[in-house]
Amino acid sequence: MLNEIGIKAQKASLQIARLDTELKNKILLDMSEELLNNQENILKANLLDIENSKDLKLSTALTDRLTLNEERIVGMSNGLKKIIPLNDPVGEVTSSWTTDDGLLINKVRSSFGVIGVIYEARPNVTSDVSGLCLKSGNAVILRGSSYCLDSNKVILQTLQNALRKNQVDENAIQIIDSKDREDTIKFMQMTEYIDLIVPRGGKGLIQTLVENAKVPFILDGDGNVHLYIHSDAKKDNIIDIVINSKVQRPGVCNALETLLINAEVYKEMGEEIVNSLLKEDVELYVDPIIKKDFQALTIATDEHFETEFHDLKLAIKVVNNIEEAISHINEFSSGHTEAILTESTEAADLFTSSIDSSVLFVNSSTRFTDGEMFGFGAEIGISTQKLHVRGPMGLEALTSEKYVVKGNGQIRK
Repeated sequence: MLNEIGIKAQKASLQIARLDTELKNKILLDMSEELLNNQENILKANLLDIENSKDLKLSTALTDRLTLNEERIVGMSNGLKKIIPLNDPVGEVTSSWTTDDGLLINKVRSSFGVIGVIYEARPNVTSDVSGLCLKSGNAVILRGSSYCLDSNKVILQTLQNALRKNQVDENAIQIIDSKDREDTIKFMQMTEYIDLIVPRGGKGLIQTLVENAKVPFILDGDGNVHLYIHSDAKKDNIIDIVINSKVQRPGVCNALETLLINAEVYKEMGEEIVNSLLKEDVELYVDPIIKKDFQALTIATDEHFETEFHDLKLAIKVVNNIEEAISHINEFSSGHTEAILTESTEAADLFTSSIDSSVLFVNSSTRFTDGEMFGFGAEIGISTQKLHVRGPMGLEALTSEKYVVKGNGQIRK
């Protein structure tokens, strides 16, 4: 089955790579409309997935990521529309020069070919990555969570309707219709068919890739996200940014997981910060300093500080200065997103130069680590590695570069 999917994807990729921008944009528009037209069937399939997942005892946050409703389907449709006005990277000349021999060398963006995407829980990823792969000239093979397979299959059929409508090979978008973990391992090793794998999941998935993958992959790693409140942080902003970072969507990778509070700030408004989180039903794991003031709370351990909770849970620690905050983050960070609240340019510069994560915010919610928020349209993921891309990944991240060299009869002497 997997080999057949790979063969079909390779064949389709040759057609997708040659599509002009106008046709790709028309397909994207048709896909967005098909999602709206097929809402009823998508929601029925999603209800089945939710019902079947009850035995798995998923966290509230993971259940939220799995759940679709009319509003979220409209969001999926709009996500595809947002890709339409974005610049098509395929064929873009990124640099050009003429050699001493008179050869004109152009460095040109080109599609990878076949992208494999492995993702957990979120059926909206099915449409997001399909649209991005189409616009960047790639075929895509999707491997979603077993517990949202019914939703993904109906979404896939909906997207394929738009491809068929435009006489484009429907196998440009395929899904592995299997719940067997061994098929995921085999998928990671299909070097003859897949050019790049993008994972969208937690530590377990990443570790499986590291141990088993033969296909090149991008590490879309854990989001063990930190926020440090410096001694001079603007008091009016603190509560709003902390709550937004943790509470708005606790199950996503850019949600806050560890809050570091400068001791001076804690003395002045620590009780207000903690109570504001408790009011939002956030389960807190705190250091001994905070424990003295809130006896009912649980003491935080290293295990809490290194955990991406994906839930309404948060670790909190009081630090004496920015150096302690930096040291803590460098010890426990997953390299995803960190933030500082400060009115000091010197403190902000020290923080951003001392921490090696893919995205660093100054005076902002961590929830902005997102391709759409960065202006990329729907994102394929967030890279926590350094090659070939880092941070939120949009269309350009799904292309490579090749050299097109033009001469007029030159021979090398």
